[in-house]
Amino acid sequence: MKKIALLSVLSLACTTATYAVDQSLLPAELSSIGGNINTSSSENTILNNESIIDLSPSNSMKYQTDNTMFGSQLFKGAFASTAGSTFNNSYVVNPGDSINLRLWGAYQFAGTQKVDPQGNIFIPNVGPVRVEGISNGNLQSVIESHVRRIYASNVGVYAALEQAQPVKVLVTGFVNQPGNYGGVANDSAIAYLDRAGGVDPERGSYINIKVMRNGQTVQHIDLYDFLLNGHLRPFSFRDGDVIVVGQRTHTFNVTGEVYNQNDFEFDSPTISLAQALSFAKLKPGATNVSIQRRQGSEYRSEYYDVKQAGHVPVEDGDIVTVTADRYAGTIQVRVEGAHNGAHAVVLPYGSKLSDVLAQLNPNQLAEMDSLQLYRPSVATRQKEMLNVSLDKLEDATFNARSSTQEEANLRSKDAELVKQFIAKARKIQPSGQVVLDPSTYHDVILEQGDVLKIPEKTSVVMVHGEVSFPNGVEYKKNQTAMDYIDQVGGFSQKSNKSKVIVMSQNGKTELVSKNTKIKQGDEILVLPKVQTKSIEVTRGITQVLYHLAVMAKVALDL
Repeated sequence: MKKIALLSVLSLACTTATYAVDQSLLPAELSSIGGNINTSSSENTILNNESIIDLSPSNSMKYQTDNTMFGSQLFKGAFASTAGSTFNNSYVVNPGDSINLRLWGAYQFAGTQKVDPQGNIFIPNVGPVRVEGISNGNLQSVIESHVRRIYASNVGVYAALEQAQPVKVLVTGFVNQPGNYGGVANDSAIAYLDRAGGVDPERGSYINIKVMRNGQTVQHIDLYDFLLNGHLRPFSFRDGDVIVVGQRTHTFNVTGEVYNQNDFEFDSPTISLAQALSFAKLKPGATNVSIQRRQGSEYRSEYYDVKQAGHVPVEDGDIVTVTADRYAGTIQVRVEGAHNGAHAVVLPYGSKLSDVLAQLNPNQLAEMDSLQLYRPSVATRQKEMLNVSLDKLEDATFNARSSTQEEANLRSKDAELVKQFIAKARKIQPSGQVVLDPSTYHDVILEQGDVLKIPEKTSVVMVHGEVSFPNGVEYKKNQTAMDYIDQVGGFSQKSNKSKVIVMSQNGKTELVSKNTKIKQGDEILVLPKVQTKSIEVTRGITQVLYHLAVMAKVALDL
């Protein structure tokens, strides 16, 4: 079973990435590789829960990972524009700050006292009072308590921070713009780093940042502790302090079923997989982890269960991929429409449509032969196919060449119309309807998130698209599509009379002739006529129109 699982993982890796190894993209430093591995084995040999993947230049595969460094999101200017305020009660008084002091009553004094280098202010008849390190919110009470030692009564006291002393802090090391940056003492280290353009995302460390004062380290900063836990120790900067960003040492990459798909930094040769996953934050459905370890020109792949891999080491340059390999034990199917029973049905994984039908309680208007199944995965795939068609149309439109200036002007006008058409088409969301055959739909395997809709019998045929007056028309037996179109005023001037589509309730869609008989519940959609200077563009727009008609039952005009 381990071999089968490993083969599945390796197959998935091969189908989702291309390998043509660019050595500059690979980790610069390699750790020694431990574990039981036969280095003489041929490529892709599986040994226990490990395998060898050839990464030589001749190999046609290449690992693709999200190499955005975790922590780089901090430095986008949001902190650089902030500044400390003297009205902030948590601000800590520092040398150089100015304090507005007033005494009245039996003794009077009014003036501004600056905190001296020793952290004191001098109050006449009272003496020096140490205020350095006191929070702005406690400043009044501290000064008042010292005055009361001399004047127990009959003297009022008012003290308030008037101005915070500006400071200049040097930011150096592996930052984008090293320099001397101004602020105030209680600005955070992140604010100063942001003013310096942030940590260099290619070389700088997010966990090894030091604040130096007179050549001595006075604070160590780990930005991961702030990002993951919200911890950032308050610090009062002084003029001449230096923030030094160290060089990054070890990294690993995490992708897959995690909330943080990034490169991560760590400060030791190895960390546990449990610690690595605590950085990445597992999604609820995560079940297994594969680790690709660099070994020379090769990657060795290891595969583990998330619950049993806590002490597995993660090394410098490893690529960790988290997957949800186990299928859910149950699925939930939504039931809508002409149904009197429960609207949410929980079924075992692998259940078929027949298992839902057995639990249905359709009402008297239910049209059971025209069941409608809407599937999110089909809607996603339909959207992908639509975007591919739109990309091809865009390429054909804007890369067309013109032989004359007049032709170029005409193409330019067409291109603007096509551009607007593409923009509107990209906004349309497919329904994800699956075409069901009443003779075989009992065996359709259901998926999580499926919506089963039981349509009601109807006496109305909808006619829309490029007709004069889109409307619902009373159903009558043996009438053709043209009969219904005539009842809504006939074709519009922009219509393409050869492109009339009939859509059945069960999702079946067909291009019909004028004599095709319409069934109860059908919809008739008339597509617009496409006229451009390029045959290739016309063909592309027509293909998109068919896509939109089938996927969303709309006729989008150019």
